[in-house]
Amino acid sequence: MGFLDNSSVTVDAILTKKGRELLAQGRDKFQITQFALADDEVDYELWNPAHNLGSDYYGIIIENMPVVEAITDENYSMKYKLLSLPKTTTKLPVISASPTSITIDEGQVLTGINVTTRNGGNADLGYTAILLNKDAGVIQGNPGVPGNVSPIINISSYNTNQSQTVVGRSQFTFRSTSFLADRASLSTRMIIIGNETGGRVEVDIVVNPVNDIQVRATV
Repeated sequence: MGFLDNSSVTVDAILTKKGRELLAQGRDKFQITQFALADDEVDYELWNPAHNLGSDYYGIIIENMPVVEAITDENYSMKYKLLSLPKTTTKLPVISASPTSITIDEGQVLTGINVTTRNGGNADLGYTAILLNKDAGVIQGNPGVPGNVSPIINISSYNTNQSQTVVGRSQFTFRSTSFLADRASLSTRMIIIGNETGGRVEVDIVVNPVNDIQVRATV
């Protein structure tokens, strides 16, 4: 990870493989239609209303903080997206999930990953859930639409995995893979984002292999 010089306005973009492919086809093919903003690198505890130089300097430390360089792993970036709320808002919406962690054997189904938003929001458009590694299983929104498989990059190893994204109202189902290829536990994460508020919550997932004796007994 590096830092960008904050003395000038800089846009630092990393294109996905699909993005590079479209850019190579010309500007007509490469069209940015959506974007999101986040303030992951900002420490608001540095806001200092007691600064001896007055109100113009309350946020001077924040304004001079370095900007984090763009990275492609959603485990580390865009975790705190900016959002727009009505002027009458007095409390920020807070998303919570139950359970917050899942440990499950291969070939099992867990229903009832319930998602709620305290202080209002997300009632109309629901939530987007992202399973970071589809090798662990599949997710489904209740009610929802089938998930789309999209590529992600694991920043620590640069191996290409597959994620799955689904949209649901207030509940999601996780079905673990029926067979772990290397017969070892697999850990991943589900990120759930409010489609109206931009808030997010994370659910850790561990899928354990079933040993041969248990498999034969089940069969």
